[in-house]
Amino acid sequence: MNKYPFPENFLTSLSAENGFDEQNFIKAHENSDAPTSIRLNPFKHSVLKTGAQMPWCADGFYLDARPSFTFDPLFHAGCYYVQEASSMFIDHIIKYIRQNKEQPVKVLDLCAAPGGKSTLLNSAIGADDLLVANEIIKTRVPILTDNLSRWGQSNVIVSNNDPKDIGRLKSFFDIILVDAPCSGSGMFRKDPQAMNEWSEANVNLCHQRQERILADILPALNEDGYLIYSTCSYSHQENEDILDWLCQEFDLESIRIPIYKEWGIVETESALQKAWGYRFYPGQVKGEGLFASCLKKKTNTGELGNFKNNMQQKISSKEIDQVKAYLHNPESFYYFKVTDDWLAINRTHKESLNILQRHLYLKKSGVRVGKLMGKDLIPDHELALSTIINRDVVLQTELSHDQAIQYLRRDNIDLNPTEKGWSLMTFEGHSLGWAKLLPNRINNYYPKEIRILASFK
Repeated sequence: MNKYPFPENFLTSLSAENGFDEQNFIKAHENSDAPTSIRLNPFKHSVLKTGAQMPWCADGFYLDARPSFTFDPLFHAGCYYVQEASSMFIDHIIKYIRQNKEQPVKVLDLCAAPGGKSTLLNSAIGADDLLVANEIIKTRVPILTDNLSRWGQSNVIVSNNDPKDIGRLKSFFDIILVDAPCSGSGMFRKDPQAMNEWSEANVNLCHQRQERILADILPALNEDGYLIYSTCSYSHQENEDILDWLCQEFDLESIRIPIYKEWGIVETESALQKAWGYRFYPGQVKGEGLFASCLKKKTNTGELGNFKNNMQQKISSKEIDQVKAYLHNPESFYYFKVTDDWLAINRTHKESLNILQRHLYLKKSGVRVGKLMGKDLIPDHELALSTIINRDVVLQTELSHDQAIQYLRRDNIDLNPTEKGWSLMTFEGHSLGWAKLLPNRINNYYPKEIRILASFK
């Protein structure tokens, strides 16, 4: 009898799954910890001590030990994201299906918070591509927005909508990722508490919810577009059975993703439609449990129709010129206002933004640059972390590690500046945020809601 407290009937439910090795699975849970892995931000090159490279994601690396990410300024600067290794397989899928695609694409991450797969998608696409990261649960939107702001790109929109609302955007997206809510058995080693919530009844409930989410969102995928479906569950009801249902009900075509035997990933086929799926088992891969698949839509479910935006803002060209000064390559952006805030998004996404503004509840669009007060710009935190800022026109103050932690805690900074005005506070050349340097003090403008609260040990 194994010591690990798996739920009743759990191992029995997996006994017939292709590639499942019960003894190896039990051993991995009893005798090994979940590996720590990070994914580097390709837009913010930094010198980081990393371990072995991820076999299915070039930017992914295993760490030999888990450091205190909270007290690493480069983490707060968005130089990397701490992400579970198996989930980075989505990068491999995206790059495979896009290898011969030259036209810009619009990508949706439907269940996006906290932002791991959204930042991954953002790294895998180009500036002319658009990422819409949606989170259904309102309370989870802020962490998604914060993580994408750290990543620094301007071709991103964050929304807070139900899949049915997005489904009304017929044929709008070229790629949709649905990392579906699931029973969570793939996280048992990383989060043993998840075992208390697992049951066969919950698996069936998740299966029904997954079908509802997929049915609601599929109209938004265009013909010849790709659906990437993933879960952190081992249950075939939530995985291969869903693939059979998708192929039968919506005439989707399964896409076989090439993998290497040494990766340890188990390739499966669904019972009825022989749709390809990819299973990750701890002990066979260096990562946690995951199921991933890719399907292609072969039917046309209609078009959104012609859209003319009659709500264009009348904004001063003089003010736009003031904002432009703060951006690198300013002519490549479309500028607009939300209340008093100026924002910028890649010019190629202007029409898409107008459509999304009309149909969805948006929480972040491009990069929030700041507010104009006369001839001065009060810069926003998003601008500081972005890769589009023109650093030639702003003051910069390089901090030591201890000073950076003081800044990130919103403590008084032990610093004697010789210049005055708004300054980017940087660590190893990477922006952390803004401070205003005054003759007798430094005003720390790091956002209160994301400051470090833990004590530094």
